[in-house]
Formats: sequence, structure tokens, C-alpha cells
Amino acid sequence: MKTKNIIIRALRQNILDRLFEGKAIILLGPRQAGKTTLVEMVLESRDEKKMELNADEPDVRELLEKCTSTKLRTIIGLNTLLFIDEAQRIPDVGLTLKLITDKITEVQVIATGSSAFELNSRIAEPLTGRKFELTLFPPAFSELVQHHGLLEEKRFLEHRMIYGCYPEIITSLGREQELIKLLAGSYLYKDLLTLEQIKKPILLEKILRALALQLGSEVSYHEVGQLVGADSQTVERYIDLLEKTFVLVRLPALSRNVRNEIKKGKKIYFLDNGIRNAIIGNFTSLSSRTDTGALWENYMISERIKLLNNQTCDANSFFWRTTQQQEIDYIEERSQKLYAYEFKWNPQRGKMRFPKTFCRNYADVETKVITPGNYEEFLDEHLS
Repeated sequence: MKTKNIIIRALRQNILDRLFEGKAIILLGPRQAGKTTLVEMVLESRDEKKMELNADEPDVRELLEKCTSTKLRTIIGLNTLLFIDEAQRIPDVGLTLKLITDKITEVQVIATGSSAFELNSRIAEPLTGRKFELTLFPPAFSELVQHHGLLEEKRFLEHRMIYGCYPEIITSLGREQELIKLLAGSYLYKDLLTLEQIKKPILLEKILRALALQLGSEVSYHEVGQLVGADSQTVERYIDLLEKTFVLVRLPALSRNVRNEIKKGKKIYFLDNGIRNAIIGNFTSLSSRTDTGALWENYMISERIKLLNNQTCDANSFFWRTTQQQEIDYIEERSQKLYAYEFKWNPQRGKMRFPKTFCRNYADVETKVITPGNYEEFLDEHLS
């Protein structure tokens, strides 16, 4: 494997630390985020005999379907590290992984999947208590800083906000628009359209576009349904699947102390800015856009989610708003303490004060305004 331009991922050490502990390692994440490359890097660093199987291949699926432990021993042979890529393609893959974990205990299996919904539905029960589950997102700010330095990464801020952070986009300067459009199509639809729950691809596209145009705003399933011609239950189901295939993330409203807090609100963000911009077909520069503030907010929240994931930090994420339109962009709960953040692309515009109602009712809270002048502290913070 060529090492040039290979970004060292934070989860690499997490995987190495979990090898040969008697459990399968399941690596989830969107297509093209670098799962195969990451596992290959892990395998290259080990001396054990290895076997790699790609379940996108029909004969591999057939080989591993309805296997006995005896047949699996024959297939695996003397290898002690087994990598199964795109494992969700294999019928009854959960039972196959269970047999390897329980009966062939000298073998460490690592399986990847690009659909949390599909793979989890097949492995959840058979692998209860028998798996470590990790998620790999596209490269995070902190990983890119490690790769080519803080100054260089900060120079790419506008590029990241417009084209996102998928490995192919990062390493193919000059072809961003072409590649992100291709990636958006295959990434959004290849896995989703194989699911029985997605019966109307055109409706899926309409919902995505409606959400992309509402970026940073509170989302009503009913209102989205009216826009796209669907009932709110269908909209919610599609959004749930989009979240489980790593396209979107939902933030609930924080509601604990204040009478007029929004209790059931939700905001929806895209896990990659480039995918969002490809959906609406807008790659113009930030200086010419009306949605720069929303892109900044989306980039900060998606990158923070990557940071929390990479550090396996146990945290809850929220936004906060009252019926009087007082609001805070992002709130994080870690170790029973709240941290409140406002994201300001142009900090000179308007007052940068947190609502008195919030500060009065949530006394022990750290507050911070995140701007282009200090965002590296927010996206490269050591949380544990």
C-alpha cells in the first residue's frame, strides 16, 4: 500500500488496543471515508498471518454464507487476522462472526460496513457481548493537523467548508466539484436504495434538498413533509435512515429547567459540508454566499462530533432555544457538566452574549464563542 498522502487516523490505535481480546471488531462509517485503508494499515503493522475478504465480491458472499465452524476453519486456514470488508453484504453475517469469535478463538476478525442500519440489524443479537464497535468518519480537523500541520490546515478552512473532508477530496485538489458530485450520488444512494424502507428515491432526494436548504434551522417533520408531499412519519423514517447511513446527524433540544424552553425541537446537520453543498449544487466562494453562517455552524458541529468519536468521549450534544427565540448553537454535556458554544463566522457583527435566561437557570456552565480566530482549540481539544 502506498503511504504517500495516507492520513494517520485516530482510530488506528483504538483498533490495535482491542486486538485479540476475544471479540470481533466492527468498524462502521460512510463509504469512501477510509475504512479499508485504515484496516490495511492496522494489518500491515502486525506480524500475524492475514486474510482479507471483500464481501462486495459475489463469490466471497457465497463462501461465507451459512458456514459451519468446520468450514470456516478450512477457509481461514493458518491465518489469525481476518478482515471482512463490506460485511453487511453477507446474509447471516452475524452468525458467521459469532462462530469465528466463539469457536475459532485464535482468530481476530475485523469487519467493516458502510450502513449501521444494515450491518447492525444482522449482527446485533448474535454478537451481543462479543464485539467492539467503532465508527470512522471522514478525516477530522485534528487528524489533518497531524498530517500536514496547523498552519496549512487553517489555510484550507474555506475549502473544507465548501468541499468537505472526504479523503479523495483532500488529496485531489483541482477536481473537487467533479469528485464530490460523484461521491454524493454513490454515497447517498448506493446503500440506502438497497433498503426496503426506501421505496421512493425521488422523495429521498427531495427530503435531502429540503434539509440542505434549512441548514442550521430547527426542523419540523410536518413542514418538511408538506414541502415534499409526504406525511411526517415517512419523513422521520427517511431521516432516521439517513442518520444511520452517516449522511445526517440530529441534535435534540436541551430542556431541563426553563418553562419556555423548546422541548421536542431538533436540528439536523450534514456530517460533511461537501455533501450538503453537492445536494444544492452550490460551490461558490464564501464571500458570495448567503449561507456562510450556516456552513460555519455545520462544519463546527460535524467536526466536533468527529472529535468526540475519535476520542471515544462519552458526551451528549444539544442545541437550546426558547419560545421567545433566545438560542444557543451547541451545548455539550460531559461528566455531568454543561459546555455552551456559539459559532460566529463574523464575530464583529452583533453582540456575543449568552442569553441571561440560560445563564441564570444553568449556573455551572462554561460558555465560549467559536470564531475563525480560535476554532482550532474547539476542534483539537483533548477531552479525556
